Amino acid sequence: MIAVNKEFCLAVVILAALTFLVDGRTKDSVSASLRSKRMVGGTLAPIVPWQAMIYLSDNVLDGGYAGGALISDRWVLTAGRNLFIRKSRQDIQGKDPVIPKVYLGILQKGEADASKEVAVDKVFLHPGFQNQSDWDNDLALIKLKESVVMSDKVTPIPLPERGQDTDTVVGGSGVIAGWGWGIFLTSATSLKYLALPLANHSACKAEYERTTSTPRVDDNMFCTRQTGYEENICFGDAGGALAVRDTQTGDVYAAGILSYDKSCNRYNYAVYMKISSYLPWIHSVIRGDTEQSSALRSDAMSKMYPRQP
Repeated sequence: MIAVNKEFCLAVVILAALTFLVDGRTKDSVSASLRSKRMVGGTLAPIVPWQAMIYLSDNVLDGGYAGGALISDRWVLTAGRNLFIRKSRQDIQGKDPVIPKVYLGILQKGEADASKEVAVDKVFLHPGFQNQSDWDNDLALIKLKESVVMSDKVTPIPLPERGQDTDTVVGGSGVIAGWGWGIFLTSATSLKYLALPLANHSACKAEYERTTSTPRVDDNMFCTRQTGYEENICFGDAGGALAVRDTQTGDVYAAGILSYDKSCNRYNYAVYMKISSYLPWIHSVIRGDTEQSSALRSDAMSKMYPRQP
């Protein structure tokens, strides 16, 4: 009982400190911030076969754990900040990412054991990661050592194809799953999901322009907004994929990777890296391109292509 109380108190202290540091609020407002930063809503998830857990530690002070998306039999896409113990640009500059543990096919945190772990070979941060702020180009690719065996519990989610973007989404909404902060100020023990409406880009950008230590929303990002019941994502949900359905084909694909997961109940909008903007980088990493690859391809093509008269 004493240990439980200590853990609960530690969680409260951590969240209070995060609230103060992130939002720059005064000590008098911390109590109200704690109340507002609890995830409201969320439903216990069915099997989400592309969902990955990106694990550094049980303890948020040692990096914690968050979400990711299996996008092929050897690759997981997540938020770049998930691969660091301290998440801010100031703390990350000059440091190498941590090689995480990755778990697939789980619904309960307690299932994150050796039987569900997939070994990691390498991690690749986007080359523009945090080039100006904490949230710039917040993406990382994780290469697995071996191909994943597909099953009813583990299968990838496709990336967008040509012409698929947030304006071609059924119902103007998507679904995201995660193990983010729950009502007891600790990460959820069970995977939950939310169906969230896509947000007006200008409104989202305007809201965060008025605040500090939040994303500068650009064209490589898009947003969702909280539901009418004030349900929203929260701490620990970053890296999860917003799954959507195409209006024309009905295909399900990952439109974005959650980056800014601190909206909780305080702000209206969650911010995602728009995957369609990052397809050239994703494909170049998965192909294994080097700095010379583009030139080598062009040279080969110029030698093989029929000469024009």
